[in-house]
Amino acid sequence: MKDQIFISHATPEDNDFTIWLASRLEMRGYQVWIDKNGLLGGERFWQTIQTAIYSSRKVLLVYSKNIVRDGIFKKGIEDELEYAKSLVGIKNDTEFVIPLHIDDSAYNLVIGLPNINHIPFVGNWAKGLVQLFKKLDKDGVTYSTDIESSLSNWYETSYSTDSSIVLKKELYYTSWWSVKSIPQKFYMYQFLNKEQATYIRQANINIPIAQLANTLSSFDDRLSYLIDKEGQSFDVHPQSVYSFSLEQILYGFNSDSFPTHKDVVNHFKDFLRYLISEILRNKGYRKTELSNKKYVFYRPIYKKKPIPIHFKYKYSSKNKRKSLGGRYKDKGFWHYGISIQPIVHPFIGASIKSHLIFTQDGVNIIDNDSTQHSYRRNKGKTFFNEQWRDMLIALLFSLQDNNEEIKLSVSQSNDMLEMKNWTETFWSEYGYYDPCSTMSEDDIVDLTDEDKTE
Repeated sequence: MKDQIFISHATPEDNDFTIWLASRLEMRGYQVWIDKNGLLGGERFWQTIQTAIYSSRKVLLVYSKNIVRDGIFKKGIEDELEYAKSLVGIKNDTEFVIPLHIDDSAYNLVIGLPNINHIPFVGNWAKGLVQLFKKLDKDGVTYSTDIESSLSNWYETSYSTDSSIVLKKELYYTSWWSVKSIPQKFYMYQFLNKEQATYIRQANINIPIAQLANTLSSFDDRLSYLIDKEGQSFDVHPQSVYSFSLEQILYGFNSDSFPTHKDVVNHFKDFLRYLISEILRNKGYRKTELSNKKYVFYRPIYKKKPIPIHFKYKYSSKNKRKSLGGRYKDKGFWHYGISIQPIVHPFIGASIKSHLIFTQDGVNIIDNDSTQHSYRRNKGKTFFNEQWRDMLIALLFSLQDNNEEIKLSVSQSNDMLEMKNWTETFWSEYGYYDPCSTMSEDDIVDLTDEDKTE
Protein backbone atom coordinates (compact mmCIF):
# COMPACT_ATOMS: atom_id res chain seq x y z
CA MET A 1 0.00 0.00 0.00
CA LYS A 2 1.56 3.28 -1.10
CA ASP A 3 1.37 6.40 1.08
CA GLN A 4 -0.48 9.51 -0.05
CA ILE A 5 1.25 12.89 -0.38
CA PHE A 6 -0.78 16.11 -0.18
CA ILE A 7 0.45 19.23 -2.00
CA SER A 8 -0.62 22.67 -0.77
CA HIS A 9 0.09 25.59 -3.10
CA ALA A 10 -1.00 29.04 -4.25
CA THR A 11 -3.51 28.99 -7.12
CA PRO A 12 -3.00 29.96 -9.92
CA GLU A 13 0.47 31.44 -9.47
CA ASP A 14 2.25 28.20 -8.56
CA ASN A 15 0.15 25.82 -10.66
CA ASP A 16 2.94 25.02 -13.12
CA PHE A 17 5.40 23.97 -10.44
CA THR A 18 2.75 22.00 -8.56
CA ILE A 19 1.67 20.03 -11.63
CA TRP A 20 5.30 19.37 -12.55
CA LEU A 21 6.03 18.17 -9.00
CA ALA A 22 2.91 16.02 -8.77
CA SER A 23 3.66 14.34 -12.08
CA ARG A 24 7.23 13.52 -10.98
CA LEU A 25 6.01 12.12 -7.68
CA GLU A 26 3.43 9.97 -9.45
CA MET A 27 6.00 8.77 -11.97
CA ARG A 28 8.13 7.53 -9.09
CA GLY A 29 5.11 5.70 -7.69
CA TYR A 30 3.66 7.93 -4.97
CA GLN A 31 -0.05 8.54 -4.58
CA VAL A 32 -0.49 12.31 -4.87
CA TRP A 33 -3.41 14.53 -3.91
CA ILE A 34 -3.75 18.02 -5.35
CA ASP A 35 -6.84 20.19 -5.53
CA LYS A 36 -7.74 19.72 -9.20
CA ASN A 37 -10.90 21.78 -8.86
CA GLY A 38 -8.83 24.65 -7.50
CA LEU A 39 -6.34 24.31 -10.35
CA LEU A 40 -9.20 24.75 -12.81
CA GLY A 41 -10.54 27.77 -10.95
CA GLY A 42 -13.52 25.91 -9.55
CA GLU A 43 -14.98 25.78 -6.06
CA ARG A 44 -12.79 24.31 -3.30
CA PHE A 45 -14.51 21.89 -0.93
CA TRP A 46 -12.92 22.11 2.52
CA GLN A 47 -14.28 18.81 3.80
CA THR A 48 -12.72 16.98 0.85
CA ILE A 49 -9.42 18.79 1.37
CA GLN A 50 -9.47 18.13 5.12
CA THR A 51 -10.06 14.41 4.55
CA ALA A 52 -7.22 14.30 2.04
CA ILE A 53 -4.79 15.96 4.49
CA TYR A 54 -5.79 13.59 7.29
CA SER A 55 -5.27 10.59 4.99
CA SER A 56 -1.83 11.73 3.85
CA ARG A 57 1.59 10.61 5.03
CA LYS A 58 3.16 13.98 4.22
CA VAL A 59 2.02 17.50 3.34
CA LEU A 60 4.22 19.41 0.92
CA LEU A 61 3.84 23.19 1.12
CA VAL A 62 4.87 24.99 -2.05
CA TYR A 63 6.57 27.93 -0.34
CA SER A 64 6.77 31.12 -2.38
CA LYS A 65 5.88 34.79 -2.25
CA ASN A 66 2.53 33.77 -3.72
CA ILE A 67 1.25 32.25 -0.46
CA VAL A 68 0.70 35.76 0.91
CA ARG A 69 -1.26 38.68 -0.52
CA ASP A 70 -0.62 42.23 0.71
CA GLY A 71 1.31 40.77 3.63
CA ILE A 72 -1.55 38.50 4.69
CA PHE A 73 -1.49 34.69 4.47
CA LYS A 74 -3.89 33.41 1.81
CA LYS A 75 -6.82 31.82 3.62
CA GLY A 76 -6.97 28.54 1.71
CA ILE A 77 -3.30 27.78 2.27
CA GLU A 78 -3.47 29.00 5.88
CA ASP A 79 -6.38 26.64 6.59
CA GLU A 80 -4.51 23.70 5.05
CA LEU A 81 -1.30 24.48 6.93
CA GLU A 82 -2.98 25.02 10.31
CA TYR A 83 -4.95 21.80 9.99
CA ALA A 84 -1.81 19.90 8.96
CA LYS A 85 0.13 21.33 11.95
CA SER A 86 -2.68 20.21 14.26
CA LEU A 87 -2.12 16.61 13.11
CA VAL A 88 1.59 16.49 13.97
CA GLY A 89 0.89 14.82 17.31
CA ILE A 90 -1.58 12.33 15.88
CA LYS A 91 0.81 11.47 13.04
CA ASN A 92 3.74 11.30 15.48
CA ASP A 93 5.76 13.15 12.85
CA THR A 94 7.31 16.51 13.67
CA GLU A 95 8.09 16.92 9.96
CA PHE A 96 4.63 16.07 8.70
CA VAL A 97 4.76 19.37 6.78
CA ILE A 98 7.68 19.84 4.38
CA PRO A 99 8.10 23.33 2.85
CA LEU A 100 9.45 23.41 -0.71
CA HIS A 101 11.15 26.77 -1.26
CA ILE A 102 10.74 27.65 -4.95
CA ASP A 103 11.73 31.34 -5.11
CA ASP A 104 13.80 33.96 -3.29
CA SER A 105 11.10 34.82 -0.74
CA ALA A 106 12.07 35.29 2.91
CA TYR A 107 11.91 32.33 5.25
CA ASN A 108 9.67 34.18 7.73
CA LEU A 109 6.59 34.59 5.57
CA VAL A 110 4.79 32.12 7.82
CA ILE A 111 5.04 31.91 11.61
CA GLY A 112 6.54 28.60 12.71
CA LEU A 113 7.93 27.56 9.35
CA PRO A 114 11.42 29.15 9.71
CA ASN A 115 12.18 26.40 12.25
CA ILE A 116 11.25 23.68 9.76
CA ASN A 117 13.85 22.58 7.24
CA HIS A 118 12.97 23.90 3.79
CA ILE A 119 13.95 21.92 0.72
CA PRO A 120 15.33 24.40 -1.85
CA PHE A 121 13.97 24.25 -5.39
CA VAL A 122 15.21 27.74 -6.33
CA GLY A 123 16.88 27.83 -9.73
CA ASN A 124 16.99 24.07 -10.20
CA TRP A 125 13.85 22.05 -9.68
CA ALA A 126 15.66 18.77 -10.37
CA LYS A 127 18.09 19.21 -7.47
CA GLY A 128 15.19 19.98 -5.17
CA LEU A 129 13.40 16.87 -6.40
CA VAL A 130 16.47 14.76 -5.59
CA GLN A 131 16.54 16.11 -2.02
CA LEU A 132 12.80 15.60 -1.63
CA PHE A 133 13.04 11.97 -2.76
CA LYS A 134 15.85 11.38 -0.27
CA LYS A 135 13.79 12.95 2.51
CA LEU A 136 10.73 10.84 1.69
CA ASP A 137 12.89 7.71 1.57
CA LYS A 138 14.47 8.57 4.92
CA ASP A 139 11.05 9.04 6.50
CA GLY A 140 9.80 5.73 5.10
CA VAL A 141 7.15 7.12 2.75
CA THR A 142 6.18 4.19 0.53
CA TYR A 143 5.53 4.08 -3.20
CA SER A 144 4.81 1.54 -5.90
CA THR A 145 6.89 1.18 -9.07
CA ASP A 146 3.86 -0.24 -10.90
CA ILE A 147 1.67 2.85 -10.60
CA GLU A 148 0.54 4.63 -13.78
CA SER A 149 0.29 8.42 -13.65
CA SER A 150 -3.32 9.58 -13.73
CA LEU A 151 -2.25 13.19 -13.40
CA SER A 152 -0.70 13.32 -16.88
CA ASN A 153 -4.00 12.29 -18.46
CA TRP A 154 -5.88 14.86 -16.41
CA TYR A 155 -3.34 17.53 -17.33
CA GLU A 156 -3.69 16.86 -21.06
CA THR A 157 -7.48 16.71 -21.05
CA SER A 158 -8.48 19.26 -18.39
CA TYR A 159 -5.69 21.71 -17.65
CA SER A 160 -3.84 24.14 -19.89
CA THR A 161 -1.26 26.83 -19.20
CA ASP A 162 -0.55 29.99 -21.13
CA SER A 163 3.18 29.64 -20.54
CA SER A 164 3.75 26.35 -22.37
CA ILE A 165 4.88 28.07 -25.58
CA VAL A 166 6.91 31.26 -25.42
CA LEU A 167 8.27 33.61 -28.06
CA LYS A 168 12.03 33.05 -28.06
CA LYS A 169 14.65 31.85 -30.50
CA GLU A 170 15.74 28.36 -29.53
CA LEU A 171 17.99 25.67 -31.00
CA TYR A 172 16.49 22.20 -31.23
CA TYR A 173 18.36 18.94 -31.74
CA THR A 174 16.78 16.17 -33.78
CA SER A 175 17.49 12.44 -33.69
CA TRP A 176 18.79 12.55 -37.29
CA TRP A 177 22.53 11.91 -37.42
CA SER A 178 23.79 12.87 -40.86
CA VAL A 179 26.72 12.02 -43.03
CA LYS A 180 29.15 14.90 -43.51
CA SER A 181 31.03 13.35 -46.43
CA ILE A 182 30.79 10.00 -48.20
CA PRO A 183 32.25 8.36 -51.34
CA GLN A 184 30.18 9.13 -54.41
CA LYS A 185 30.17 5.59 -55.84
CA PHE A 186 28.50 2.54 -54.31
CA TYR A 187 29.29 -1.00 -55.51
CA MET A 188 27.30 -4.24 -55.32
CA TYR A 189 28.99 -7.61 -56.02
CA GLN A 190 26.57 -10.42 -56.82
CA PHE A 191 27.95 -13.98 -56.47
CA LEU A 192 26.59 -17.35 -57.43
CA ASN A 193 25.59 -18.15 -53.88
CA LYS A 194 25.85 -16.93 -50.27
CA GLU A 195 28.86 -19.17 -49.51
CA GLN A 196 30.95 -17.54 -52.23
CA ALA A 197 30.00 -14.08 -51.04
CA THR A 198 30.99 -15.01 -47.48
CA TYR A 199 34.43 -16.27 -48.58
CA ILE A 200 35.13 -13.08 -50.53
CA ARG A 201 34.04 -10.93 -47.62
CA GLN A 202 36.46 -12.79 -45.36
CA ALA A 203 39.21 -12.40 -47.97
CA ASN A 204 38.76 -8.62 -47.77
CA ILE A 205 38.53 -8.39 -44.00
CA ASN A 206 40.39 -5.07 -43.85
CA ILE A 207 37.72 -3.34 -45.94
CA PRO A 208 34.25 -2.54 -44.57
CA ILE A 209 31.84 -4.78 -46.50
CA ALA A 210 28.22 -5.62 -45.79
CA GLN A 211 26.53 -8.80 -46.95
CA LEU A 212 22.92 -9.60 -47.79
CA ALA A 213 22.56 -13.18 -49.01
CA ASN A 214 24.81 -13.62 -52.08
CA THR A 215 25.50 -9.88 -52.58
CA LEU A 216 28.26 -7.75 -51.06
CA SER A 217 28.10 -3.97 -50.66
CA SER A 218 31.17 -1.75 -50.61
CA PHE A 219 32.66 1.62 -51.51
CA ASP A 220 35.71 -0.20 -52.90
CA ASP A 221 35.87 -1.10 -56.60
CA ARG A 222 38.92 -3.39 -56.31
CA LEU A 223 38.03 -6.34 -54.11
CA SER A 224 40.34 -9.33 -54.00
CA TYR A 225 38.75 -12.50 -55.38
CA LEU A 226 41.49 -14.84 -54.17
CA ILE A 227 40.44 -17.27 -51.47
CA ASP A 228 42.12 -20.16 -49.66
CA LYS A 229 40.10 -23.31 -49.04
CA GLU A 230 41.36 -26.69 -47.87
CA GLY A 231 44.95 -25.73 -48.67
CA GLN A 232 44.19 -24.52 -52.17
CA SER A 233 44.11 -20.97 -53.53
CA PHE A 234 41.82 -19.94 -56.34
CA ASP A 235 39.76 -17.01 -57.61
CA VAL A 236 36.02 -16.67 -57.13
CA HIS A 237 34.63 -13.94 -59.34
CA PRO A 238 31.21 -12.37 -58.96
CA GLN A 239 28.54 -13.03 -61.55
CA SER A 240 27.87 -9.29 -61.77
CA VAL A 241 29.28 -6.06 -60.40
CA TYR A 242 27.03 -3.01 -60.23
CA SER A 243 27.96 0.59 -59.47
CA PHE A 244 25.63 3.43 -58.59
CA SER A 245 26.11 7.11 -57.92
CA LEU A 246 24.63 8.77 -54.85
CA GLU A 247 22.38 10.71 -57.20
CA GLN A 248 20.91 7.46 -58.52
CA ILE A 249 20.40 6.15 -55.00
CA LEU A 250 18.69 9.31 -53.83
CA TYR A 251 16.60 10.15 -56.88
CA GLY A 252 16.05 6.79 -58.53
CA PHE A 253 16.59 5.05 -61.86
CA ASN A 254 14.66 2.66 -64.10
CA SER A 255 15.24 -1.09 -63.83
CA ASP A 256 12.86 -4.02 -64.21
CA SER A 257 15.35 -6.61 -62.96
CA PHE A 258 17.75 -6.98 -60.06
CA PRO A 259 18.90 -4.67 -58.76
CA THR A 260 15.92 -2.33 -58.91
CA HIS A 261 16.12 1.06 -57.24
CA LYS A 262 14.45 -0.40 -54.15
CA ASP A 263 17.05 -3.21 -54.06
CA VAL A 264 19.91 -0.72 -54.25
CA VAL A 265 18.46 1.50 -51.53
CA ASN A 266 18.01 -1.52 -49.24
CA HIS A 267 21.60 -2.68 -49.78
CA PHE A 268 22.94 0.85 -49.36
CA LYS A 269 21.07 1.33 -46.07
CA ASP A 270 22.26 -2.06 -44.82
CA PHE A 271 25.83 -1.04 -45.64
CA LEU A 272 25.37 2.30 -43.91
CA ARG A 273 24.12 0.49 -40.80
CA TYR A 274 27.23 -1.67 -40.88
CA LEU A 275 29.57 1.33 -41.25
CA ILE A 276 28.01 3.23 -38.34
CA SER A 277 28.16 0.06 -36.26
CA GLU A 278 31.88 -0.18 -37.07
CA ILE A 279 32.41 3.39 -35.86
CA LEU A 280 30.77 2.48 -32.56
CA ARG A 281 32.64 -0.82 -32.21
CA ASN A 282 35.97 0.86 -32.94
CA LYS A 283 35.36 3.12 -29.93
CA GLY A 284 34.66 0.20 -27.61
CA TYR A 285 30.87 0.13 -27.69
CA ARG A 286 29.27 -3.26 -27.20
CA LYS A 287 26.15 -4.56 -28.92
CA THR A 288 23.16 -6.31 -27.39
CA GLU A 289 19.94 -7.54 -28.99
CA LEU A 290 16.57 -6.39 -27.71
CA SER A 291 13.46 -8.55 -27.62
CA ASN A 292 12.26 -6.85 -30.82
CA LYS A 293 15.45 -8.05 -32.60
CA LYS A 294 16.95 -4.55 -32.73
CA TYR A 295 20.54 -4.03 -31.67
CA VAL A 296 21.54 -1.44 -29.10
CA PHE A 297 25.07 -0.16 -28.64
CA TYR A 298 26.16 0.78 -25.13
CA ARG A 299 29.38 1.91 -23.47
CA PRO A 300 30.75 -0.58 -20.91
CA ILE A 301 31.70 0.56 -17.43
CA TYR A 302 35.00 -0.96 -16.44
CA LYS A 303 36.23 -1.17 -12.84
CA LYS A 304 32.68 -0.16 -11.84
CA LYS A 305 33.43 3.52 -12.46
CA PRO A 306 31.91 5.44 -15.40
CA ILE A 307 34.19 7.86 -17.23
CA PRO A 308 32.49 11.21 -18.00
CA ILE A 309 32.60 12.43 -21.59
CA HIS A 310 33.46 16.03 -22.44
CA PHE A 311 31.18 17.63 -25.02
CA LYS A 312 29.92 20.96 -26.28
CA TYR A 313 26.64 22.24 -27.57
CA LYS A 314 26.56 23.40 -31.15
CA TYR A 315 27.63 27.06 -31.51
CA SER A 316 28.95 27.04 -27.93
CA SER A 317 32.53 27.00 -26.64
CA LYS A 318 31.57 25.95 -23.12
CA ASN A 319 32.74 22.47 -22.12
CA LYS A 320 30.30 20.14 -20.41
CA ARG A 321 30.60 16.62 -19.00
CA LYS A 322 28.21 13.71 -19.01
CA SER A 323 28.40 10.08 -17.94
CA LEU A 324 26.61 7.50 -20.06
CA GLY A 325 25.92 5.15 -17.18
CA GLY A 326 26.22 4.53 -13.47
CA ARG A 327 25.37 2.24 -10.61
CA TYR A 328 21.72 1.23 -10.40
CA LYS A 329 20.73 0.63 -6.77
CA ASP A 330 22.30 -2.68 -5.73
CA LYS A 331 21.12 -4.37 -8.93
CA GLY A 332 24.01 -3.59 -11.25
CA PHE A 333 24.63 -0.73 -13.69
CA TRP A 334 22.57 1.33 -16.08
CA HIS A 335 23.85 2.37 -19.52
CA TYR A 336 22.65 4.85 -22.10
CA GLY A 337 22.58 3.21 -25.51
CA ILE A 338 21.40 3.84 -29.05
CA SER A 339 19.91 1.85 -31.89
CA ILE A 340 20.36 3.06 -35.45
CA GLN A 341 17.97 3.06 -38.37
CA PRO A 342 19.71 4.05 -41.64
CA ILE A 343 17.93 6.69 -43.72
CA VAL A 344 18.44 8.37 -47.09
CA HIS A 345 15.75 11.03 -46.63
CA PRO A 346 15.66 13.80 -45.53
CA PHE A 347 19.38 13.22 -44.95
CA ILE A 348 21.81 10.41 -45.63
CA GLY A 349 22.60 9.04 -42.21
CA ALA A 350 20.70 7.40 -39.39
CA SER A 351 17.68 7.97 -37.23
CA ILE A 352 18.77 7.36 -33.65
CA LYS A 353 16.65 5.92 -30.89
CA SER A 354 17.78 6.18 -27.28
CA HIS A 355 17.64 3.26 -24.85
CA LEU A 356 18.50 2.28 -21.31
CA ILE A 357 20.36 -1.00 -20.86
CA PHE A 358 21.22 -2.74 -17.59
CA THR A 359 24.25 -4.90 -16.85
CA GLN A 360 25.27 -7.08 -13.95
CA ASP A 361 28.79 -5.72 -13.65
CA GLY A 362 29.11 -2.81 -16.07
CA VAL A 363 29.80 -5.12 -19.03
CA ASN A 364 27.59 -8.22 -19.13
CA ILE A 365 23.90 -7.71 -19.89
CA ILE A 366 21.23 -8.80 -17.41
CA ASP A 367 19.72 -11.55 -19.54
CA ASN A 368 16.07 -11.21 -18.57
CA ASP A 369 13.65 -9.18 -20.69
CA SER A 370 11.12 -8.58 -17.90
CA THR A 371 13.84 -7.42 -15.51
CA GLN A 372 15.27 -5.08 -18.16
CA HIS A 373 11.78 -3.70 -18.77
CA SER A 374 11.10 -3.14 -15.07
CA TYR A 375 14.45 -1.42 -14.46
CA ARG A 376 14.04 0.67 -17.61
CA ARG A 377 10.65 1.99 -16.54
CA ASN A 378 11.82 2.78 -13.04
CA LYS A 379 15.06 4.48 -14.08
CA GLY A 380 13.80 6.13 -17.27
CA LYS A 381 11.01 8.07 -15.65
CA THR A 382 13.56 10.12 -13.70
CA PHE A 383 15.08 11.42 -16.94
CA PHE A 384 13.95 14.58 -18.70
CA ASN A 385 14.30 15.77 -22.29
CA GLU A 386 17.51 17.69 -21.70
CA GLN A 387 19.20 14.66 -20.14
CA TRP A 388 18.37 12.46 -23.12
CA ARG A 389 19.66 15.18 -25.44
CA ASP A 390 22.91 15.63 -23.49
CA MET A 391 23.58 11.90 -23.34
CA LEU A 392 23.11 11.60 -27.09
CA ILE A 393 25.46 14.52 -27.79
CA ALA A 394 28.02 13.10 -25.34
CA LEU A 395 27.85 9.72 -27.05
CA LEU A 396 28.55 11.30 -30.44
CA PHE A 397 31.49 13.24 -28.99
CA SER A 398 32.92 9.99 -27.60
CA LEU A 399 33.26 8.79 -31.21
CA GLN A 400 35.56 11.64 -32.26
CA ASP A 401 39.22 11.09 -33.09
CA ASN A 402 42.13 13.33 -32.05
CA ASN A 403 41.14 15.78 -34.78
CA GLU A 404 37.61 16.03 -33.38
CA GLU A 405 36.23 14.17 -36.37
CA ILE A 406 34.07 11.05 -36.65
CA LYS A 407 35.61 9.13 -39.54
CA LEU A 408 35.95 5.60 -40.90
CA SER A 409 38.18 4.42 -43.75
CA VAL A 410 35.97 2.56 -46.23
CA SER A 411 38.30 1.49 -49.07
CA GLN A 412 41.85 0.42 -49.92
CA SER A 413 42.33 3.94 -51.33
CA ASN A 414 41.49 5.30 -47.87
CA ASP A 415 38.25 6.92 -48.96
CA MET A 416 36.48 8.16 -45.84
CA LEU A 417 32.99 8.17 -44.42
CA GLU A 418 32.64 11.12 -42.07
CA MET A 419 29.67 11.69 -39.76
CA LYS A 420 28.67 15.04 -38.29
CA ASN A 421 29.61 15.84 -34.69
CA TRP A 422 26.02 16.71 -33.75
CA THR A 423 22.64 15.51 -34.85
CA GLU A 424 20.74 17.79 -37.21
CA THR A 425 19.52 20.98 -35.55
CA PHE A 426 17.11 23.74 -36.42
CA TRP A 427 16.24 27.15 -35.02
CA SER A 428 12.75 27.98 -33.96
CA GLU A 429 11.25 31.39 -33.24
CA TYR A 430 9.25 29.75 -30.48
CA GLY A 431 10.36 27.82 -27.44
CA TYR A 432 8.75 25.36 -25.09
CA TYR A 433 8.45 26.46 -21.48
CA ASP A 434 10.49 23.81 -19.71
CA PRO A 435 10.49 24.36 -15.93
CA CYS A 436 13.41 21.99 -15.45
CA SER A 437 15.67 23.63 -18.00
CA THR A 438 18.66 23.86 -15.68
CA MET A 439 18.58 20.32 -14.36
CA SER A 440 21.60 18.06 -14.40
CA GLU A 441 21.40 14.38 -15.27
CA ASP A 442 24.10 13.73 -12.69
CA ASP A 443 21.79 15.02 -9.97
CA ILE A 444 19.04 12.63 -11.01
CA VAL A 445 21.48 9.71 -11.06
CA ASP A 446 21.95 10.20 -7.33
CA LEU A 447 18.48 8.81 -6.78
CA THR A 448 19.67 5.31 -7.59
CA ASP A 449 23.35 5.53 -6.71
CA GLU A 450 23.13 4.23 -3.18
CA ASP A 451 26.85 4.63 -2.62
CA LYS A 452 26.34 8.39 -3.00
CA THR A 453 23.37 8.76 -0.68
CA GLU A 454 24.83 7.23 2.44
